Amino acid sequence: MRACWKDHRVTERSQLLGAAGERIASRYLEQHGYEMVDRNVRRLEGEIDLVALKGDTLVFVEVKLRTSRKMGAAVQQISAVKGAKLRNLAAAYAADHPEYPANCRIDLVAIELTVGGDVGQLNHIENAIEG
Repeated sequence: MRACWKDHRVTERSQLLGAAGERIASRYLEQHGYEMVDRNVRRLEGEIDLVALKGDTLVFVEVKLRTSRKMGAAVQQISAVKGAKLRNLAAAYAADHPEYPANCRIDLVAIELTVGGDVGQLNHIENAIEG
């Protein structure tokens, strides 16, 4: 019983951190000329964190937030399997939304928080996952 409670708290904390990371990333992107069109797009295969328009390009954004480097830097957190999953999700989204430009890319916004909870580092990598 205790392990379930601990797992629930870890999941809840992860969800809160994920939502905070998405808010930070969304604000950053909007300040840099992106128009948010969707967020937390869920399909059976997984989830797209943010979807935005930048000029004539539909941009799918994977957001990674880290509070420590125990698991590695935030920019190091996309595996080949995750990349393939994101490519498939992006293709499915684009097919379902012909109203958006056919030109697409997948970006990464990697955020590292300081011990005090402030943004210590934010890296935006355009076309982080090619395909």
